[in-house]
Amino acid sequence: MKGDAIDPKGLIHESYRIDGITIEECRSIFMDWALAVPVDTDTSANIRLLLDRFGSGRADHPMTRVLLEGLEGGTKARRRGGWRGRRGG
Repeated sequence: MKGDAIDPKGLIHESYRIDGITIEECRSIFMDWALAVPVDTDTSANIRLLLDRFGSGRADHPMTRVLLEGLEGGTKARRRGGWRGRRGG
């Protein structure tokens, strides 16, 4: 399941394999994942797929928590660059 359209670099997959990974490390990995996903992607749908794929039965894993947090803000968050990003959206 590594390196597909949902998890292009296999970052989420690998995070679930790291013993003792922290919530902070998972947040950093999630940010790297989000930056690797094309801008026109339905991020919330991809997060749901990742939760189905990796988080099922692993509610106590920090990455599951991070993915759930990502769903809560997924539709509100938009990446902006240039002057629009600096003026606050």
